[in-house]
Amino acid sequence: MRYATREFRLASALVEAADTLTEDFDATRYLQRVSDHCAELLNARAAGVMLIDGGRSVSLAASSRHEQLGLDLLEAQHDGGPCLESYGSGRPVPPVSIRVAHAAARWPDFTERALRHDIVTTFAVPLRIRDQLLGALNVFVPTPPSRHVDAVPELEVAQALADAAALGLQNRRTCTRYRTLSGQLQEALSSRIRIEQAKGMLAERWGVSADQAFVALRQYARRHRLALDRVAGMVIEGAAVDAELRREIDEGPEGPAWSPGHQGV
Repeated sequence: MRYATREFRLASALVEAADTLTEDFDATRYLQRVSDHCAELLNARAAGVMLIDGGRSVSLAASSRHEQLGLDLLEAQHDGGPCLESYGSGRPVPPVSIRVAHAAARWPDFTERALRHDIVTTFAVPLRIRDQLLGALNVFVPTPPSRHVDAVPELEVAQALADAAALGLQNRRTCTRYRTLSGQLQEALSSRIRIEQAKGMLAERWGVSADQAFVALRQYARRHRLALDRVAGMVIEGAAVDAELRREIDEGPEGPAWSPGHQGV
């Protein structure tokens, strides 16, 4: 029954890890929740996530319980540790005795600090999307790993959470990228509409062609070092000085902007 309960809690944690498309999403808080679930499910003292880019740590998050301990052990891995090793190989680092690792001079800074915090065992799994590595999830345990034959292996639980977190982060990044692109396209479309509207207003007001009105807009924008879209907005809102704009036509062609038939923005 105890393991069935843990499996239910794991399923709930995986569902929560998939929920990254909310408006108030915060990456640090999200990774802290993933670490919380990991620590609770594995009876660990703490757990933490290190996001890595180009071989260097770019973000750290630790479980809320014993958060400073978790952050301290993640920060101690600047010269090597389970996170960097798992990230570098793309494979899990199985449970390791801190004392054995320290005696073998494996990750000396990290193991010294882990002993100071009474951590007995550590292991890590990569955050990965297929072949893309985002970082690693590290678990810090005050006891030796469980040897119970019915126990769900610690690495499998941690890897399931890490995979869910990596997928959640990737989905969030993709969503953010497309939202940004959509916003840029919408702004470009709105800008084009404003420019066409301003052209039409000037052409009708002055009795000139749309090409001439456009050139006047562009020459005025260049002369005053303003964005063309801003000048168009000034025309629409009536904030532009009509006489100055008209002078761009009256004073004659100025360079390539006056090429016949040109309508580029």
